[in-house]
Amino acid sequence: MPTIWAEEGGETSPTMNKQERLIYKVKRLLRRLGAPRWLHRYGPKKYELLHHVQALLVKAYSRLSYRRTKTFFNMLGMRCHSKSSLQRTSAKLAGFWQRILKATCPNSYIVAMDATGFSRTNPSYHYLRRIDGKIPRIYIKMNAVFDTRKKKFLAAKVRVRPAHDVKDAKQLIKNINAKIAVADKGYTSEELHEQAYNQGTLLMVPLRKNIRRGFYRKKHSKQFRTRTYYRRELIEAGFGALKRTLGASVSSRKARTIRSELLCRLACYNIFLFLSRLSGQSLAEKATF
Repeated sequence: MPTIWAEEGGETSPTMNKQERLIYKVKRLLRRLGAPRWLHRYGPKKYELLHHVQALLVKAYSRLSYRRTKTFFNMLGMRCHSKSSLQRTSAKLAGFWQRILKATCPNSYIVAMDATGFSRTNPSYHYLRRIDGKIPRIYIKMNAVFDTRKKKFLAAKVRVRPAHDVKDAKQLIKNINAKIAVADKGYTSEELHEQAYNQGTLLMVPLRKNIRRGFYRKKHSKQFRTRTYYRRELIEAGFGALKRTLGASVSSRKARTIRSELLCRLACYNIFLFLSRLSGQSLAEKATF
């Protein structure tokens, strides 16, 4: 039965070189992470973990629903589980997508932190004109860390209910290993500066006019460089590219599936990033994970 994850030793046509490289990279990622062959050792041995991952990546890249993803695979004659199984699997793989992000973007030097929002629905402008004309304010908030050199996402924290940026930044700083981190004034916190200093990360955050205290804040402010801080704009460009290519709204309803859906988009963005670079670069140049 045909599948998009062809074996490395199989014979393929020269026109499939770009797709083969993507297939091999996903397989190498799973092997590097030490992922098991089956999702659960006691479950039915019908679909491998690779089949689950391929369906969710295609769903994120093609901006499909769970039901349409199942229909799409059936039309192509590929193996895919049911719509409910895709939802249950997606709810379990939030931590797995975090590991994928770290594997696709290791050894970061300068990172940027910022937050963005995703709408729960995608209303039409005609509908908005029929009512009061205001966009619904119920949104999903995501704090992310972006590698400004590799142009990839390193880690993220998704909240169904909005909270202050510093709460998520503490966990993000703990999970990354970068030399320099830049952020806007919303991340001005003495506790966050202390955590970054003890970890060996230089946190560059501009000082507010009404804040002058803080031992670790002053130590980092002495090493503040405006040219390095301007690299924070790259994460905003990354958010824009993510929403234009993979969508600015979520289709899931529960908190677990919402987190997994957004993290899957970030992993899909990192994995498929080199395809856009091939249009302007030589095919001999290989994107390394």
